[in-house]
Amino acid sequence: MKRAMDITFRMADTNAKGLYTLGPIIHNPQVIEKLKKEGISPIEEEEVGDRDIDALIIRTHGIPWQLYDKIAARGFRIIDATCPFVKKAQHYAKLLKKSGYQVVILGDIDHPEVRGLMSYAGDDVVVVDEHSELQGLKSKVGIVVQTTQPVEALKKVLSKIVEHAAEVKFYNTICNSTALRLKETEDMARKVDVMVVVGGKNSANTTQLASLCRSLSVKTHHIETAAEIEPAWFEGAQTVGITAGASTPEWIIKEVEDRIRDIGGISCNGK
Repeated sequence: MKRAMDITFRMADTNAKGLYTLGPIIHNPQVIEKLKKEGISPIEEEEVGDRDIDALIIRTHGIPWQLYDKIAARGFRIIDATCPFVKKAQHYAKLLKKSGYQVVILGDIDHPEVRGLMSYAGDDVVVVDEHSELQGLKSKVGIVVQTTQPVEALKKVLSKIVEHAAEVKFYNTICNSTALRLKETEDMARKVDVMVVVGGKNSANTTQLASLCRSLSVKTHHIETAAEIEPAWFEGAQTVGITAGASTPEWIIKEVEDRIRDIGGISCNGK
């Protein structure tokens, strides 16, 4: 996601006109607002025909291949900021389908990354989460994973699928940094009195971090900016842990840390 932000802000620095992202470049409202001020706004597919477009930037979550071909046919300059891990997942979904496997995607069916993956996986694609009851699968099943899913969810789905399919092939397309951030957050949450999770409320990986912390019975607050912090959260606390989603820029994390330190008398552990 940092790569997508870097690409987009570099484009903003060119001061070119007619620059847009196809959907929000990442799931962070503050970054989207900052980009708007610098001349790059998100638009949806149905708005493409109404804008004077010089270049269209593909969001980090990727898009369905049919949509990519459609906008390419319009002659727009396309700048593809799709995350390399998402690209890899798209490749494996296409490869599994071509090899005769029914593709199962572990992920959130409403997430843009998953909608893009589905376009590569064929008409018989199935999208599941770790709680899904898996019935009616074909004998050959291939699995790919939304890049922000936790490893534990993949383990649960695999154990269910092997009970139904005669042949199973899977690609672990979970982003390495996502898995590492979850592990580091878990370790931190076990050592502090309060956890503050910073990132977009619509960010899948940030929401997972908050859910993980709450599952460990530590007081947890999911915020987007330092302005949301309330001093009462830290009454009686000696240590506070700060973690952030992959799409949260450093300047927002720093503001949160500074705000907590300003409250006084608290030791911060930051990520």
